[in-house]
Amino acid sequence: MAYNVRLKTLQDVTDVSLFHYSVFISEEGWFRQSNASWSSLSVIPAVLAWAIGNATCPKDLGSTACHSSYSTCKNIGRPYGKHLNSYTCSCWHGYQGNPYLPDGCQDIDECTLPDKCYGSCTNIPGKYLCECPQGSSGDPSIPNGCVKSNASRTGFILGLGAGMGAALLFLVLGTAFLIHKIKERRKKILTEKFFKQNRGRLLEQLVCHRTDIGERMVITLEELEKATNNFDKSRELGGGGHGIVYKGILSTLHVVAIKKSKIVVQREIDDFINEVAILSQMNHRNIVKLLGCCLETEVPLLVYEFISNGTLYSHLHVEAPTSMHWKDRLRIAVETARALAYLHSFVSIPVIHRDIKSPNILLDDNLIVKLSDFGASRYISVDQTSVDTTVQGTFGYLDPMYYSTGHLTEKSDVYSFGVILIELLTRKKPVSYRSLEGYSLVNHFGALLSEGNLDPVLDPQVSTEGGGEVIDIALLAAICVKSVSAERPTMRQVEMALEGIYAAKEDISSDMSDDESAENYV
Repeated sequence: MAYNVRLKTLQDVTDVSLFHYSVFISEEGWFRQSNASWSSLSVIPAVLAWAIGNATCPKDLGSTACHSSYSTCKNIGRPYGKHLNSYTCSCWHGYQGNPYLPDGCQDIDECTLPDKCYGSCTNIPGKYLCECPQGSSGDPSIPNGCVKSNASRTGFILGLGAGMGAALLFLVLGTAFLIHKIKERRKKILTEKFFKQNRGRLLEQLVCHRTDIGERMVITLEELEKATNNFDKSRELGGGGHGIVYKGILSTLHVVAIKKSKIVVQREIDDFINEVAILSQMNHRNIVKLLGCCLETEVPLLVYEFISNGTLYSHLHVEAPTSMHWKDRLRIAVETARALAYLHSFVSIPVIHRDIKSPNILLDDNLIVKLSDFGASRYISVDQTSVDTTVQGTFGYLDPMYYSTGHLTEKSDVYSFGVILIELLTRKKPVSYRSLEGYSLVNHFGALLSEGNLDPVLDPQVSTEGGGEVIDIALLAAICVKSVSAERPTMRQVEMALEGIYAAKEDISSDMSDDESAENYV
């Protein structure tokens, strides 16, 4: 509510100015100086203080001059006025307006006022709440008064770290899964490629030689990995010139020997395919049996019957002063000759083994011979006498004529077999043996035989256990290792000669047993 006040004298102004306790702005009034005429009135702004005269603050503010619900009353004295008592009205703290009007006092929204709160502000009736945002502390009433707390930063950092860790873990797992899938896919593609490639080569060999192994011999890579515990090193039985041999147990519970190439070169692939083709048509008691092959790897894997008793080499060359009995050695010579004669004369297409040596002669629990490792073997047609090939074999057993000319013949196997006979007689290693004069085992043996004195090189156990057949075997060995291949006998002739020597040995043993029985009877 506004009032227009016209002041006529300075005394009027003085009287009015005494009411200075409750103030509100009035409209402009007129003020005339005491020495001025009415015509020269000066207009000034005026501020008036009001008081309710001759009364004190009422009990019920709503029914008196203080009409606002959020107002308060204050008694004041009037020492210069007529009335002795008076009072004024004012709005509560936090409210503003005219206390003399109904609802004249309204709440002040301090949150909208400048410089009140620099944090999180909440207006409430008559007052306001100013706080620092969550995660910070300080004085929110001043600029930049709130700072983030260490706990908040730590929590933020931990939360950020956890989030990044989870994202990294997801990325690593996802990448690993993707790589695994890519590897599986690549492995599957390679497996299919190798199978087609190797199967094509194998079928070409089999058709060429009029034989067929059939699908019954094809074994999956998964089956062989399970059989060998993924080709674990503890399953290794040994290694030859054409690969590592592992012991495995198939799902059918058959114990097998699995040959895997050491390196991947075209020659190895050709050798393995060649071995499958050759052994697939073999059926002989003294030749290791091929059970199947896996064509899913770059170089095929070959699966043989498991021969449990090692090799002839491991039985002969032991640290003990004695090893195999002479009778067993003689029988092993006969059985090896039978296997080679079978290869040269009794299969549809003759085969030259090309790597006859004691490590390739396996022995079962009864010391029965199982000739193995046909990777270097070669077919030779009936109308051929030799095959020109790259020289392969083992020094000490290798035919010198084949080594110098590259002409491979059946007599090359005969030479290697002659070295085996010398090894059985002497228990010396053909690969590493050197006499005091620097001779190889074959040359030293031949020189001593020509002098009629084998004692310096003969195994003492053979001298003790053997009889006249020892000289017979020595002479046969000497003929087999002739330098000129044409002067050597065939393996069929060697087999027949050994059969006769062994039979005579058996007869003598039988006669001795009969004499002993008769003496015991008497």
